[in-house]
Amino acid sequence: MNIKLGKWYVLYVRSRQEKKVYSLLMENEIESFLPMTETIRTWSDRKKKIRAPLFKSYVFVKIKSARDLHESLAIDGACSYINFANQYAVVQDHEIEMIKLVVGMSGDVKLTTPYELPMVGEIKKINRGPLEGRECEILNVNNQNKIIVRIRSIQQNILAKVPINYLYGLPETA
Repeated sequence: MNIKLGKWYVLYVRSRQEKKVYSLLMENEIESFLPMTETIRTWSDRKKKIRAPLFKSYVFVKIKSARDLHESLAIDGACSYINFANQYAVVQDHEIEMIKLVVGMSGDVKLTTPYELPMVGEIKKINRGPLEGRECEILNVNNQNKIIVRIRSIQQNILAKVPINYLYGLPETA
């Protein structure tokens, strides 16, 4: 399997070890990214807002040298790099940026006027907000302003809440 230097790869880590592995990667001066999201956990006696990894057991690592590859795999909690069909999963820079934008979104924007709902399977472009200019695929229409941002290189999806008036259709290609 080939590693291309300067590209982002997905390091698979032991369950619930994402923050620890990320910290150790940063200590070893290996560029990495751990997308986190806030969620509310409910126990029998209380509710608590916690920060949890967006992708369970995944830490994104930018491999700049063979040393980065070997040292990242030697970190306690790291298992292996994700691969599909004997090729390491390369995450494109624009996909990392899209994940950062989605993670950075805050608050819900409420709709004030009704809009025509998109059809399942349509590809739309987002015309406002932090995801402006990005394409998304409509995978579910349930009147809750939710879209799916597909990260093809790692075969994962991110659910984002985006007002329908932020979407517009792409021109038909013949």
